[in-house]
Amino acid sequence: MLPPKIRTRHLAEMKSRGEKIVMITAYDYPTARLADQAGVDVILVGDSVGSVVLGLRNTIGVTLDDMIHHSAAVVRGVERALVVADMPFMTYKIAMEQTLANAARLMQEGSVEAVKLEGGEEIAPTAARLVAAGIPVMGHIGLTPQSLHQLGGYRVQGRSETQVARLVANARALADAGVFAIVVELVPSAVGRKVTREVSVPTIGIGAGPHCDGQVLVLHDLLGLGTMPKRFVKTYARLDRVIADAVRRYAADVRAGRFPTARHSFALAAKKGA
Repeated sequence: MLPPKIRTRHLAEMKSRGEKIVMITAYDYPTARLADQAGVDVILVGDSVGSVVLGLRNTIGVTLDDMIHHSAAVVRGVERALVVADMPFMTYKIAMEQTLANAARLMQEGSVEAVKLEGGEEIAPTAARLVAAGIPVMGHIGLTPQSLHQLGGYRVQGRSETQVARLVANARALADAGVFAIVVELVPSAVGRKVTREVSVPTIGIGAGPHCDGQVLVLHDLLGLGTMPKRFVKTYARLDRVIADAVRRYAADVRAGRFPTARHSFALAAKKGA
């Protein structure tokens, strides 16, 4: 039976039992509350907030203040799930003192329970230092969106034997550094399976096939809410159509004088003796 509050250790226990981990992104109080009530295990306050909420072209423009603001809102809506926040672009590939300070702000001001870093062997020493300081760290390998310009765009990773070997080495380095889980993004299914078998910590796949220890989706992709279709995403609703239709009907009612009606208005009773 799952515990009333998910901790990092519970994810390791789920991997050992062969239980799939459910992770989803959220960026505000109401969606975080609904996701938590639906029983997800991990809520990621992703820097994908830049693309799906703030209208940015990619995640690079997301700031630490942005992440703290959205993280704090998410945490207010969560009771059970483990809440993890992305450290945004260039807030951790810098001097260690500043990295620690940035992670501390996410933990203290954003009230999250862990942080996520993109990168492999090159970022492992940073992950180890954060873990040593008492900050739980989730890793992220494969397609790392903060490095999209270096990678040449949003491209599948791990197509060659050399790339696969590098991904496995990255995963091992992160596990050795003490991360509690690793996101594996946009790699062939066989590569997702290989990485999962090679490390003792749970892997969370996104576009990495069914063999990872868990899966994560961006909430807006799952809900069909204003995002472009992606081949590796299953859309469970089309809320963009529902919302657009509701707004159109509201506008039509206002223009036709059908809203508000008497029952939508509030009459103030006159004070006695007035």
